[in-house]
Amino acid sequence: MPKAPSKPASLSTAEARRLWLGAQRLDMPAPFGNGPEATPLAVEHLGYVQIDTINVIERCHHHILWSRIPDYRREHLVQAQSADKSVFEYWTHALAYIPTPDLRFFLADMKQHRAVPSDWFASVTKADLKKVLTLVRDGGPLTIRDIEDDVLVEKDHAWASRKPSKRALQFAFYTGVLTVSGRQGMLKTYELMERHFGWNERPKPATERQTLDYLVDRALRAQGVVSLDSICHLDAGRKPAVRQVIEARMRRRQLVAVAVEGAGKTEHWAEPRTLDTLPAAPAEGVHILSPFDPLIIQRKRLRLFFGYDHLFEAYVPREKRVLGYFALPVLVGDEVVAAIDIKTDRAGRALLIQRWSWVGKGDAALHKAPIEEALHRFERFQLA
Repeated sequence: MPKAPSKPASLSTAEARRLWLGAQRLDMPAPFGNGPEATPLAVEHLGYVQIDTINVIERCHHHILWSRIPDYRREHLVQAQSADKSVFEYWTHALAYIPTPDLRFFLADMKQHRAVPSDWFASVTKADLKKVLTLVRDGGPLTIRDIEDDVLVEKDHAWASRKPSKRALQFAFYTGVLTVSGRQGMLKTYELMERHFGWNERPKPATERQTLDYLVDRALRAQGVVSLDSICHLDAGRKPAVRQVIEARMRRRQLVAVAVEGAGKTEHWAEPRTLDTLPAAPAEGVHILSPFDPLIIQRKRLRLFFGYDHLFEAYVPREKRVLGYFALPVLVGDEVVAAIDIKTDRAGRALLIQRWSWVGKGDAALHKAPIEEALHRFERFQLA
């Protein structure tokens, strides 16, 4: 067994971001192949694909997959979720599509939601819950629109519904009694979890240690070089336990410490094989990325690796916006060079550019033509 290094391996920010781009499969064309089978492969590799409601352009789950699957079609995700059942919906740092083989790592969270419901579900009564479960059990999969006999209540939150049954369905989902068997836009169809997956009995839940290993492995696969923040994104409570897993792997020489240029006291780690051959600069491919893309969503990491501060301004007053309501970072090769605020005019069947901002090393003379070509492809995807 080789001797463990006495000091961290050093990576420039350029090397670190190329490792991250490679792990995200944004450094090559069609990394998951083509056709419907590419979608579950992409979700499996990334670990999760975030879902969000904003639809000024195509919703982010479709956008994220299209960024890595050139011939991606929305129906491919429908097939994966509802027919093949190779992906399912649940909460990671946000609502997301997750590979179905990973479901056992979320069963403990579902149990915890049953034992200690969040304040959001305080208004759910036993009667409301019994009602929706009886409807699904006896009548099959349903959406909130199928429930027409609710006594409407006043909203207690902007994102709430006047139908008590909606929150009851959400509670049954978070506790693992129901799963989302399909969706049309943001309209979810709920089904009994066992019936959807055809289980005679549930998979055995992962232990906490197995879940910690899963979180570390998922990050290593999709990020290349990891930190506690990147592994535990919006899950700070697990940081002490994840650190113990990292330290154990360091002792077994399965991980090595990495000093990333400019990271200061922020520690990073990688598998030794990741550092064996550092990648060269990728070809000057263009990716128009969602602000919810895994490469973009962790803003602190994005700033360190790319020297780019992305501003998500959907909830910022119009007069205070810098990049625009829903600006999309544009990656050319291994540099973020622009942020373009885009809106899809579905009635007029056109992609509307609201604002174009050059950032970093962005140069209109060098980059505008290839970005415009990529925007034409993006428009065809939006309007397909």
